[in-house]
Amino acid sequence: MACALLFAFVASASASATAASAQAPLVAVEHQFLFTRAPFASSHASTVVQLHDGSLLAAWFGGSAEGAADVAIWSAQRRAGRWSTPRELVREPHIACWNPVLFHTHDGRLWLYYKFGPNVGTWTGARRWSSDEGRTWSAVEHLPAGWYGPIRAKPLVLGDGTVVSGSSVESYDSWAAWIERSRDGGRTFERIGPIVVPRRYERSVPGETRFGIIQPSVVALSRTHLRFYARPTSRIGRVCVSDSYDAGRTWTAARPIDVVNPNAAIDAVVLHDGRTVLVYDDSARERSPLVVAVSADGVHFTRFAALETGPGEYSYPAMIEDRDGGLDITYTWRRERIRFAHIALRAIPAVRRPTLRRE
Repeated sequence: MACALLFAFVASASASATAASAQAPLVAVEHQFLFTRAPFASSHASTVVQLHDGSLLAAWFGGSAEGAADVAIWSAQRRAGRWSTPRELVREPHIACWNPVLFHTHDGRLWLYYKFGPNVGTWTGARRWSSDEGRTWSAVEHLPAGWYGPIRAKPLVLGDGTVVSGSSVESYDSWAAWIERSRDGGRTFERIGPIVVPRRYERSVPGETRFGIIQPSVVALSRTHLRFYARPTSRIGRVCVSDSYDAGRTWTAARPIDVVNPNAAIDAVVLHDGRTVLVYDDSARERSPLVVAVSADGVHFTRFAALETGPGEYSYPAMIEDRDGGLDITYTWRRERIRFAHIALRAIPAVRRPTLRRE
């Protein structure tokens, strides 16, 4: 397997100038639980993809508790507004499964990537694929050490079929993002990174020793200009971005933007009209409220929808733009269920690029 190691420590672009505190009138959101009864007590870390027939397929990990040996990958399909009964997709013997990711490659294959192992620091990547939209699946393939595929958020598949996956490693005290880039539909990857945040953005947080970013969500701002949005540790405390100007081959150093983050997963999409949408927990410490925001430049965001606002954990969102231009989102609901939200395209407010003052 070819695996090239590239290091990208390019100077950061200019930092963001305005906070993400701007808020448009909140829009209507369609909500639906994927299930109300299931053969598992705890659910987390969902993923969602639109199938060729227009239906949705979601997957998540479920079991007695995160990290428990009985945790498997489950799925459900949404047709005509209703979700099917949860179906087990993968179970590794006597060890936990983690973080499924569903997506299509240009050859029509539907891929499922996931991780398995006793904990995040020692897990192994795995995958399987389907040629019939999830009705049947290939045998499971366990990946070589250090190769994970998309770590939590969906990858970006470019127009020429190149797969750009956001990956990351969580080591003791140190987190870092990586990019796994494949030009042959996933047969081989080059691993690009580490992509890190300069220490000048570090702040002191009592009791917290970890520093860095994980779980990048990659989007395309143009044919060659890519950007990822990443989850930071609390010593950074804000969503971080990195840019590539050569279709994902090299990346800038990561930098925080003015979107608060409580060390919780996020997701991003670029709509067909060029606007960027971000879903995240709008809090410095809690995984609530879970909100959706839109931006014209990919840096300055305006909140326009609240998916959840009450006490409890609402986290790990996965978001896609469907073929009608609307947003389909799945997320963890109190670690008990997976919830679905839909926002129509017409409800997403128009935004303009901010006018920056010259000093």
